[in-house]
Amino acid sequence: MPKNRIEAFTDAVIAIVMTLLVLELHEPNGDTFLAFEGNAHQFIIYLVSFISLAIYWNNHHHLFHMVKKVDGLVLWMNNLLILMMTLFPYVTVWVTDYPTSLVPQLFYGLVILGADVAYYLLGLALVRCNGKDSAIGRLFSHYTKMWTTIGLNVIALLAGWLIHPLLVIGINGVMLLLWFIPEKQLEKYAD
Repeated sequence: MPKNRIEAFTDAVIAIVMTLLVLELHEPNGDTFLAFEGNAHQFIIYLVSFISLAIYWNNHHHLFHMVKKVDGLVLWMNNLLILMMTLFPYVTVWVTDYPTSLVPQLFYGLVILGADVAYYLLGLALVRCNGKDSAIGRLFSHYTKMWTTIGLNVIALLAGWLIHPLLVIGINGVMLLLWFIPEKQLEKYAD
């Protein structure tokens, strides 16, 4: 099965999700910096969501650059990742409306955790399809960055629950720094 169709489909869905994110931004009630300050939290949450989606897209691109083929399981794991990414506009708006409330923050964190787990499962499906000795197989045999991210997701959820709800998006926002710079191991393991 050619991999270019799954890449094109995923690119289109992520572009639509990113567009939906920006459509939910509301302009300030005035033309001053003070008016913008009243909506600054909305803009910050939008940026965290947009950057998260951009990082998923970048890493998805790198994953598929490393593989030769895909199969039915890869398609389903990719659809699971897409499902989690399509929830970003929903939880972004909810957190924007209730930034210090626990339940919206927890759902936001759960969507990020779900997307990270789906990304990991997609990687495992690609390893299964392409072999443990393939470039993707070598990458995923030492992919501590992924486990670190999933662990930090869980810590963010617990900190939000036990200490303060804003820690969910705060920790997840800081965690983006781990992924902002492309994975150096990708070049090392690329065929």
